[in-house]
Amino acid sequence: MNPNTPVKAPSASPPTAATPYRQAFPARSLIALTHDGQLLAILRRVSDNQHAVHAVGSEVDLSGALMAQNAGVAILDCAALATNVTALAQRLQAQFPELVLIVAGSADDQGLVAAQITDGTVHRFLHKPFSEQRVRLFAESAWKRQEQADALPEIHAPARRTQQRNGTGKWWVALLGVLVVSGAGAAWLFMQSRAPLHGAAAASDADAALEALITHADQALAAGRLVAPQDDNAAALYRAALQRSPNDPRAVSGLEQVIDHLLTNADQALQQRQLDAAQQLVEQARALSANHPRVAFLAAQIGAQRERAVLSKVQRAAAGGNVAGAIAALDSVAHPGDAATSAGAAPAAVTAPGAAPGPLAAPPATSDAGAAAAAAGTPAGAGVADYLARASAALSHGQLIEPVEDNARFYIAAARALAPDNADVQQASLDLIARLSSEARQAVADKNTEQADIWTAAAADAGADPAQIETLHQAIAQLRSAASAETLTRLSSAFKARLEQGQVMEPATDSAKFFLAQLTQADAASQPTLQAKSAYGRRALEEARKAFDATDVSGARRWLAEARSAGADATEVSTLEGALNAAQSRTQESDSYVNEATLTRTHYVTPKYPELASQRALDGWVDLQFLVGTDGSVSDTAVVGAQPAGIFEQAALEAVQHWRYQPVMHDGHAINQRARVRVRFAVQQ
Repeated sequence: MNPNTPVKAPSASPPTAATPYRQAFPARSLIALTHDGQLLAILRRVSDNQHAVHAVGSEVDLSGALMAQNAGVAILDCAALATNVTALAQRLQAQFPELVLIVAGSADDQGLVAAQITDGTVHRFLHKPFSEQRVRLFAESAWKRQEQADALPEIHAPARRTQQRNGTGKWWVALLGVLVVSGAGAAWLFMQSRAPLHGAAAASDADAALEALITHADQALAAGRLVAPQDDNAAALYRAALQRSPNDPRAVSGLEQVIDHLLTNADQALQQRQLDAAQQLVEQARALSANHPRVAFLAAQIGAQRERAVLSKVQRAAAGGNVAGAIAALDSVAHPGDAATSAGAAPAAVTAPGAAPGPLAAPPATSDAGAAAAAAGTPAGAGVADYLARASAALSHGQLIEPVEDNARFYIAAARALAPDNADVQQASLDLIARLSSEARQAVADKNTEQADIWTAAAADAGADPAQIETLHQAIAQLRSAASAETLTRLSSAFKARLEQGQVMEPATDSAKFFLAQLTQADAASQPTLQAKSAYGRRALEEARKAFDATDVSGARRWLAEARSAGADATEVSTLEGALNAAQSRTQESDSYVNEATLTRTHYVTPKYPELASQRALDGWVDLQFLVGTDGSVSDTAVVGAQPAGIFEQAALEAVQHWRYQPVMHDGHAINQRARVRVRFAVQQ
């Protein structure tokens, strides 16, 4: 007998109430298989109150979540998939025919599902990076399609009427029928999870806003949006992330990468003599980290390069006999007395050639040549004496190389450009070299490698003995080596302690994984780093085996990914991965339900319309899942949803338990096959 053929129910007198009892179906939810915090945040913003958004972290958890959360729409993020997206979409379409699928990924990923988009298996493809407007449009479109799929046919009860016979009213009972509707995807309402959703719990507990900031910041960094445009650049986004989580290692590392990019670009601009561009980049880096060692060093190099550019013009003019032009070039940039005044020195009068009196007093010339030149009243002689006086004043205030174009180095170089053979100029140069070398040695003694670099470079630029410069470089290198060894020892000790305490990956900023990242950043090729990496890989493999033994396939896969990234033994990783794949296949097979309509039924028993439902003219449905055995019999029958609850379940169970099917064959052998069906009870017209 065809199950769709209405069957008459026994007549009965209806209750006083004339309107059949009905309940509203609960709203469906959206399941997102993704690790992308930004996507989850957007989905939750654009979702209406009727459709909740749930996240899962792996395919292992997906089937359970689709049933447990009464899913109507699913989003598959290709970046989160361990299996082929085409095969997964095909399997989901077979298991959940009325589930609407959206796939998210790159242009290459879209090519993989092009045929499934054409045939309707995949509703839409969502491109990365995600646009909130596009996500909203796709979600709304998916829900419209899902509502159409949910609109299954029903047989409604006719309107009741009262007929008078011999003065006595009598109710005529509507014919009642049972309609069995095969179609598993739309049927699964109020389903209960059969397994804990580890990935979903982890994703739900995460700070979605923080994850969105980190993701957006990473994208901005990759796109080169370091400090602009405002509020949509990597620096601003990483800083916003740090406000939410001050020690988040991803944000800390990301901000360091921004600074590194800025300073690398500044160095390149400096090499190309684009000084203004280099200066701007250094200042941007300084705004992010005022005490960054490379900021001070590059700033000093830019200042020296500016001074060289000016002095080159002066030398060319002086060599061509244009002394007045040389002095004019110097006067156009010199700022006599600015530093002295800022240092709190009492101003005194000194007259620069062609300029107003400055606040620094020039001592009298100490050599006969200088005095003779000044006394001769020649422009060159006056200029030499003036710039030597400025240099002397700058030295007395400690302004050896700063401010730019207003320091002892610049003034002595200016005097040397005007009179390279002047004895006073040569002596001043030697005094400057001695002072710069002394500052470099003091910085080494103070273990301040950044300042030692700056002073050593300045001494070398001033003409210091190459042997002395090499000695300073060696001392600085030894300091850095010792500091690096100390840092590596400290980080290695912290790593070992966290590993022993079981803090392998959590907490994020105080775990073995965190300190391994710090070791790698400090010196990826060092022995302590390599030893820590090896230990971490072994521990991750150990944890993966434990999770596997506990049948936690998704947990084992996460640990296996950690082991692989740490360079664990490839053979062991491959062996465990094979076991995991096999276990996952078994899990998927056990969770795989086919549409009852795809099976060949050999024996059918019509469900009996419950008397209570008949009396009250109630419609409803029952969702069941069951196992078809190798002999075609039905077992493990279970109710997973019903509307209204407590009315039709027993009738549906008793009927389905007596159904029989042709055994399902696989590779020539009969196999067990899970199936599901919706039995709909409707008052017949």
